[in-house]
Amino acid sequence: MNKKIPLRQCVGCMEMKEKKSMMRVLKTPEGDIVLDTTGKKNGRGAYLCQSMECLKKAQKNKGLERSFKMGLSNEIYAGLEKEFTELDA
Repeated sequence: MNKKIPLRQCVGCMEMKEKKSMMRVLKTPEGDIVLDTTGKKNGRGAYLCQSMECLKKAQKNKGLERSFKMGLSNEIYAGLEKEFTELDA
């Protein structure tokens, strides 16, 4: 039997992709929003494609806000963008 590949939906472009190829954005129990590079941290996760474009789309369509059921400030998005660019480098 084939092993099932876990799929997740990007909150930016709304496409289903393999979990391994995506970034996990995490809302910690304390309410902080961080990038979870390991994919194993505790908290509520939302997934994004590894592209700045999808992060921008998620900001525009409020995908992360819906996932976390809370408003996100521009500073949070700026922080995520910074983390994203550091990962690309």
